Parts: sequence; structure tokens; C-alpha cells
Amino acid sequence: MTLLSPLIATLGIASDSYHRAEEAVDAVESGFLEAPSKVTHGATTLLRKIGFGIVGAVYVCMVMIVVMLLAAMLGVGLVHLWVEEPVFMRERIFFDYTDVNPTAGLTFGGFADNGSIEKGLVGIPLGHTFHVSLALLMPESDHNRQIGMFQLTAEVLSADGNVMAKSSQPCMLRFRSLPIRLARTFLMGVPLVLGISEETQKISIKMLQLRERHPRSKAIRVSLIPRAGTVYLPQLYEAEILLVSKLPWTKELVRNWKWTFSVWASIYIYITILVIILSCCRALVFPITAVNLSCSRDSAETEDTGESGDEAEDEKETSELWRKWQQRRKRKAIVLHGEIVDGTECSSASITREDTSMAFDEEDIVDSESVC
Repeated sequence: MTLLSPLIATLGIASDSYHRAEEAVDAVESGFLEAPSKVTHGATTLLRKIGFGIVGAVYVCMVMIVVMLLAAMLGVGLVHLWVEEPVFMRERIFFDYTDVNPTAGLTFGGFADNGSIEKGLVGIPLGHTFHVSLALLMPESDHNRQIGMFQLTAEVLSADGNVMAKSSQPCMLRFRSLPIRLARTFLMGVPLVLGISEETQKISIKMLQLRERHPRSKAIRVSLIPRAGTVYLPQLYEAEILLVSKLPWTKELVRNWKWTFSVWASIYIYITILVIILSCCRALVFPITAVNLSCSRDSAETEDTGESGDEAEDEKETSELWRKWQQRRKRKAIVLHGEIVDGTECSSASITREDTSMAFDEEDIVDSESVC
């Protein structure tokens, strides 16, 4: 048995080395098997994060575009409500030739003296300066050439019928001598016959200007007055009144810069709406952020649980290996102690005793091999 003890120890060490090598191989194989699953899980998680990021970016862009359009509409609308536009009116008038001095009028006062607005009428806002012009289309007839000069009178009337401003201008056809008229008729004969051209003259006369104030203006009245010493009135094809208002310089400046004011107003409204949304409706407008936070928390908890489970399993395996190693050491110590005792007793024992010790040694060897 003394001769076999080194062999038994060598076999035990070899068996331990073999078992450790097998455990190392199993660990490496399990690591290689778990590596693809970890890579797949990481790729899936990365793709999921990229998808959530793209969806969140598109959603946020849509929200910002909608808010920008809303801010632009509000900004432009508010600026247009604030900015005043000049008044432009062009209206045909008809003179009443049954009167000695034919008159024609244009009613435009959309505002009453108490500040109320009359429907269907366009008024001149306060502070505007309006200009009144008269356009007459007259035939080049012998009657009009013989009349020569005549008078045009324009009056601005208030709501109660009082005259607020009055202007009178002389008027006549442009003079053309007989040779010029004959040459023009010869050259323009065909267009005149075909109706392309006409023997008319259009006369434009600036009558008056007035700054709108209280009492408010209501209408404009135009009169035709013959020249002194005559009773003949000119012949007219048509007559038009042109009314154009001019803004005060401050309002004119605002009107010229209205698009700049619209841009700045839209920017301020856009920033204000964004601040309100981010302060009050963040979870409603940006729900993906909350989902990502909850998912990250769940994944962190899952990872912590998995890591704690792995650590517990590792500790359990380590304690199991340590317990087995201690048991093996105890068995080896028992086997070696038995061999020493048998060696001292063999010198004084009989053959039967030797057989018994041999049987005992064989049982110990079997036990030691089973332990290894």
C-alpha cells in the first residue's frame, strides 16, 4: 500500500485536473453559445431605440410645424388687424341735367358722428387725408368746342348736410386746330370707321383734399356751372369720382413694415406657445419620452435582477466546489492514515490478518477512486 499511495495521489491529482479542464471547456462552450444571443439582443435593443428615436423626431417635427403654422396665422392676422390700409374708391356719377346747374353726388361716409358704423358704406378713418379727383369723358363735338370754358365745383358734406370743404376748378377741352383735326381724321379714318378709336377726350381734374376729423364726412357733391354770360353746359359721355386716402406718417411706416412686424409677431407667438406646451402639456405632446424612460427603468431593473441572479448562481457553484474539494481532502487524509496504520501492523500480523488488511485496502482504494 505504501508503494501504491504515490500512484493513488497522482491519479487523484490527474482526475482533479481533468474535471477542471472539463469545467473550463463547458464554461467556454456556454460563453460561445451565449455570445450570439447577447449580440442579437443588443442589436434588437439598438434597432428599437433607433426606431423610437425616428418616430419621436417625426412626431416632434409635426408638432412644431403645426405650432409654427398656427403662430404664423395668428401673427399675420393680428398685424393685419392692427395695420390700417388706405381707402381707394372709384365710382361713376350721373349729372341731373334737369337742373339749371346739374349735380351728382357720391355717398361714402361709413361712420356716423356717434362712432357707429353704417352697413354698406366705406368710410374714411380718422386722421386720413383724402384726395378727390374727377374724370370726364367728353366728345370732340362742335358744341363742346364752342362752349369752351365751364366750371366744376366739388363740396364735402357732413352727416347733417353742412359743407365741410369746397373747391371750384375751371375746365375745357384741349384745343386742336382745324388742320390738325383734318389730318388726324385722315390718318385715323379706318380705325374710326371700325370703332377701334373714338373722337373723345378724357379730362382728369384734382378737385380737393381734406383731413378726416370730427364731424365726419358723409358725401361729395359735384356741380356743373356754365361760364358767366352763357347757359350752355358741356356734353358728357361719362363721369367718375376717384377718392384716395393717405395714411398719417406713423401708420404709413407701420404699413410699409407690416411683413417685418408679422414675422416678429409670429416668432414671439411661436416661442410663447412652445413654452406653454413644454410647461403644461409635455406628457401629452411628447409621450415617447415617457415611454422611453419607463422602458429604460424596466430594462435597468431587469438587468439588475439578472446580474444578482448570476452572482447568486456563481456563489452557489463556488460554495459547492469548495465543499466537494474539502470532502476530497478529508477522504485522501483518511486513506493515507489507514495505509500508515496497516504498514506498522503488517510486521506482526498473520496471513489472515494480511488478507483482512488487503480487503480493507481494496475497499479504501475503491472509495478513493470514487471520490476522485
